[in-house]
Amino acid sequence: MTPALDLSGRVAVVTGASRGIGYFIAKELAAAGAHVIAVARTVGGLEELDDQIKAAGGQATLVPLDLADMAGIDRLGGAIHERWGKLDILVANAAVLGVISPIGHVEAKTFEKVMTINVTSTWRLIRSVDPLLRLSDAGRAIILSSNAAHSARAFWAPYAASKAAVETMMRSWAHEAENSALRVNAADPGATRTAMRALAVPGEDPETLPHPSEIAKRIVPLASPDLKETGLIFQAKHNRFVAYRQPE
Repeated sequence: MTPALDLSGRVAVVTGASRGIGYFIAKELAAAGAHVIAVARTVGGLEELDDQIKAAGGQATLVPLDLADMAGIDRLGGAIHERWGKLDILVANAAVLGVISPIGHVEAKTFEKVMTINVTSTWRLIRSVDPLLRLSDAGRAIILSSNAAHSARAFWAPYAASKAAVETMMRSWAHEAENSALRVNAADPGATRTAMRALAVPGEDPETLPHPSEIAKRIVPLASPDLKETGLIFQAKHNRFVAYRQPE
């Protein structure tokens, strides 16, 4: 039997925590003992999450923040340093789909929003918390990705390009941290029963897809202090996560 994950005394940031996979990752981290700093735009969703975490005996700090607010991301890192002096876990989950459309028909403002939220804010978040993760005895970063980064499916160009970019940033960051206690990996959850998936594939029966709570349970072990792997992409396949390393 696999021992229960113990994250007692550890501090975790989860972006996009008000719904979907991020919501359930936050709940799982809190259930394992971590103090969760839950970041999202939707205050109502954050408050519901807080209620759920506290009812289960966990702890959370809510941060209503639009990740297009780059200065706000910088302030987040400063506030974490001031209160906790370190960060143990980062889950960069927040993302937007944009639009499913021929690339030549994508409006500039839509493309720019996808890149701002999915790529630039992820970089800004990494920049803000990298020093804090290195102050942890076992810093762990989990970057949410997508198979769209590799399949280059027709009509998915902005989202696919954004996920390819964050995977590349993850791999570079992992190489930079190889001689430290920080481990950096990506998680590709696969098709999941979320609002984003429903927007992308409106004709699909959501009951055929795994619930985000199931996916969260598979992702959270990547936050374990005992994790050795770094620079890998963990993909959901056959009800388990399989790791692979892209060619150098």
